Amino acid sequence: MDARTRWVPGWGTLRTYRRAWLGHDLLAGLVLAAFLVPVGMGYAQAAGLPPINGLYATIVPLAAYAVFGPSRVMVLGPDSSLAPVIAAVVALLAGGSFERAVEVAGVLAIVTGLVIGLTGVLRLGFVTELLSRPARVGYLTGIALTIIVGQIPKMLGFSVGGDQIGEQIGQIVEAIGDGYVNTQALLVSAGALVVLAAIQRWFPRWPGALVVVLGGIAAVTVFDLAVVTVGPLPQGLPTFAVPTVDLEALTRVLPAALGIALVAIADTSVLSQSLAMQRNEEVDADQELFALGAANVATGFFQGFPISSSASRTPVAIQAGARSQLTPLVGAAAVAVLLVAAPELLKDLPQAVLGAVVVAAAVRLIDVHEIRTLWRIRRAEFLLWLAAFLGVLFLGVLAGVFVAIVLSLGDFVRRAWRPYDAVLGRVDELKGYHDRDRFPDARTVPGLLLFRFDAPLFFANANHFRAELRRRVAEEPGTRWIVIAAEPITDVDTTAAIVLEDLLEEFDAQGITLAFAEMKDPVKDHLRRYGLFDRVGTDRFFPTMGTAVDAYVRAAEVEWVDWEERGRRGHGP
Repeated sequence: MDARTRWVPGWGTLRTYRRAWLGHDLLAGLVLAAFLVPVGMGYAQAAGLPPINGLYATIVPLAAYAVFGPSRVMVLGPDSSLAPVIAAVVALLAGGSFERAVEVAGVLAIVTGLVIGLTGVLRLGFVTELLSRPARVGYLTGIALTIIVGQIPKMLGFSVGGDQIGEQIGQIVEAIGDGYVNTQALLVSAGALVVLAAIQRWFPRWPGALVVVLGGIAAVTVFDLAVVTVGPLPQGLPTFAVPTVDLEALTRVLPAALGIALVAIADTSVLSQSLAMQRNEEVDADQELFALGAANVATGFFQGFPISSSASRTPVAIQAGARSQLTPLVGAAAVAVLLVAAPELLKDLPQAVLGAVVVAAAVRLIDVHEIRTLWRIRRAEFLLWLAAFLGVLFLGVLAGVFVAIVLSLGDFVRRAWRPYDAVLGRVDELKGYHDRDRFPDARTVPGLLLFRFDAPLFFANANHFRAELRRRVAEEPGTRWIVIAAEPITDVDTTAAIVLEDLLEEFDAQGITLAFAEMKDPVKDHLRRYGLFDRVGTDRFFPTMGTAVDAYVRAAEVEWVDWEERGRRGHGP
């Protein structure tokens, strides 16, 4: 692959484009456009921005990704999981001004894009692994609930203030009690939700968002409904502009940009690899991040806001027959034509319908099956999901992703801090050495303790390792050798090295030999640097548990006949 194709995959797609794809891409692009318009406008409102900016944030990223993106079918654009974070920053810095809000959102997109793009250039895509699946599901569940609560006032025909979900719920309940509900808005939004659910259930290939948008416009026109509508869109395409904020605002934008970048990286990486696997293709993960970063930077300079991959619009394009990135390009062109030639086409679209579209999308972020599975098979990870979920609700969406990361890392440390350990024995007619707690009939060699510790040795668990090993020795009087089954021990840090040295001195004083079996070479290298390899003795590192047992039997001159040797030695069963 030459450098041009490597960094500009769109060039490679253009060179290898097949004429047979053209009809599929054109039709799929028009179907996609019908979905892009209402969703882009709805997510813009969810982000606290004018609906038109949602269309700007739809057109520009699609064009940028068609040039730089490695996936043939990925669709980028405004995303429901990012909207609350954007809204929180906009509410904090815009002071109620839409012009200021657009500036803040543009800066946020540019900073987010630079972070993501740099991650791709430096090949740091592995950072997505910091967010465990349960924490990510919990974060998205909290995001979904935040989105739903934020859209309920629009669906009921009134507005509320407040940034925290508890405050918003309180104001919603108070407004309902005071009779502020617009019955017509309620009926329109409820009808839209029913239609969207029906289409999703029985006609999944239909553009449900388009159907309810057209239905909402028709209802306002025919019945002259007294509901808040979108109004005519500004005519024309987005223009290049450099958004600016002061230094103090920039310091507040940066943490949000880091959080948005992490979520966007995680979402895009997972979706891209999943699509590639389904289509038997290969996608460069780092180029994917570079393309996502470029799309964010581009939309920031054209009155947009941070965007990500779309897990809802990408399947729409695929189901409609997309073959290449020409599909989203056709979709973007169709949206642009709407802005230039028919800006009043959506003027009678009820805000309540847009709210219903956003809520329907947010509900799909809640993975009920995954939550039930966590509850049923692993309660500790369910608690991790719950903590991430509550973190988003009560600490705010800006802090939610960092809570999820900290909890994911904390869960790893927790498991490595108190790992499973076992004394091993030999089970007749079963290869290898096995946990005596699981196999009570396992036989042990007199005077030999085989001990397994299922984690790297590091500062958090070194003392636990020492305490457990001492306890096991105390339970086995007459121990002459201890062999550590070291295959699960993938690292030994300096704190653990000091503990091992102390144990060597302690066991030497008791006349007990400490040895290791199946230790990986990189871990041995660490012990050499610590001066422990020679301290243990080069002849006390064995390639297998079997060779360690044989060495002990010879050195201690004990009677031991392994089950595999009985027949060869003439012993009975």
